[in-house]
Amino acid sequence: MIRQLSIFVENEVGSLARITTALKDNNINLRAISSFDSPEYGIMRLIADDPAKTKEVLNQLGFAVKITEVIAVELEDEPGALDNVLHILANAGISVNYIYSFVLRKNNAPLMILNMADMEVAESILVRHGVKVVGEEELH
Repeated sequence: MIRQLSIFVENEVGSLARITTALKDNNINLRAISSFDSPEYGIMRLIADDPAKTKEVLNQLGFAVKITEVIAVELEDEPGALDNVLHILANAGISVNYIYSFVLRKNNAPLMILNMADMEVAESILVRHGVKVVGEEELH
């Protein structure tokens, strides 16, 4: 599994840039990022090369940050690859909370980041069905 950071960000001009600048200034490399908004705040989810340092840096700037585990699955670059993974989970009765892609990997297949209520059960089912689950060590 991979550690992901969820950052609560006020919807105001420059708030996302404050985060990326802090990461740049602390030599933290982003691996994946997504951002979702509501009227007052947004949730930025990201995967960084050093999750603990990232949380510390952002906490010092006043951001609320939570580290959670997610699953990264490697997909074949072909039609239906994601559909297959989602059907494996659905057939096992596992609901996906959210999903986003992670495509910038040197010489490797794209990844999909998935979050479910029971990550260990989901990972076990995916592996049993031949889906490649990627760990944090493979992101460096």
